[in-house]
Amino acid sequence: MLVQVQDSTDSFAERSLIDWLSGWGSTDSPHGVATVNCDLLYQGATYHFDAVVWTPTSCVVIDVAGLRSEHGGTLHVPLTGRSTLNGVRAELEAADDRSLLERSREHTFALQSWLAARGLGQRMVHGIALIVPFQRVPIQIDQKVHDPSFDVIVGDDAEQLRHYFGVLAERETHRWTANDVASAFRSLGILAYLPAPQLLLDEGFLGPIDVTLWHGGPAQAEAEQYAEDLAELERTAGMRRFRAPWYSPWRLYPREVGDIDLGRAFMRAMFAIGTFVAVAWILWFVITAFFTYGPS
Repeated sequence: MLVQVQDSTDSFAERSLIDWLSGWGSTDSPHGVATVNCDLLYQGATYHFDAVVWTPTSCVVIDVAGLRSEHGGTLHVPLTGRSTLNGVRAELEAADDRSLLERSREHTFALQSWLAARGLGQRMVHGIALIVPFQRVPIQIDQKVHDPSFDVIVGDDAEQLRHYFGVLAERETHRWTANDVASAFRSLGILAYLPAPQLLLDEGFLGPIDVTLWHGGPAQAEAEQYAEDLAELERTAGMRRFRAPWYSPWRLYPREVGDIDLGRAFMRAMFAIGTFVAVAWILWFVITAFFTYGPS
C-alpha cells in the first residue's frame, strides 16, 4: 500500500491509521494508494477527508476517531447526535463533533457526486468510520443505521481494517485504473502526491498509462521514462517477432554500431542480390517445367 501524508495532525488515531496502511507490504495485504488529510471543494462547500484509499477494486473514505476510555463496553453510534459508551457520552478524538455516521455519509456522498461529475460515477465510493481505542479494551459497536455504502468499525490493530478491505476485494471487480487514480489526484489538487505509473501498476491498477496525467507533477520524469521503456520493449518485441533467419544477409554480415565497413556492406548487398536471383531462377524453372510437362 502506497501512503501519501499531507499536513499530519499527529493525532493518535491518525498515527495508528498511517502505521497500519504503511505496514501492508506483503502479497496477501490490500494493495492500492492512500492519501491522508486531503480536502475537496465541491459546490461551494469544503470537505476534509481524514484519508481516501483507492484500491484496484474500490475507493474508500476513512474518517478516524480515537476513543478515550479505560473501560470496554458497547458504543452506540446514531446517525445524528452524540455517540455513547455504556449510556455515557463517548470521549472521541475526532475532526468535529458530528456523529461518526453523519460525517461518514456526508463525505461519501460528496466524493461520489464529485467523481460522477467527472465521468467516474459508475465507481461506487464506500465510507467507514474507524474508531481506535487509546487503551486495549473490548468495544462492541451498536450501529443504529446500516447502509452498504458506509460502516463503522473499531480496532486496536490493523486486522479489522485489513478484513474490511478484503471483503470489498472479494465482492467487487477491477474498477479503478491507474489513469483513474491519476485523474482523481489531479482534480483534488494533490498532484504532488501522485505516485509514478509503475508504482500504481505494481499495486494492481490496470493500464494503459496516459503519461500526460502526470505532467506538472514530481513524477513526470518517471512517467515519461516509463513510456520510453514501454516503447523500447514494444520495438524489441517487434524485432524478435520478425527476426530474420540465420542465412539472411543481415545475419551473416551484420551491421556494427559505430563502424562503417564497406566490405561488409558490399558482401551483404551481393549476398542479397544473389539470393534474389536464385529464388527467381527456381521460380522460373518450376513455372517453365509446369507449362512444358504439365497437363495440356
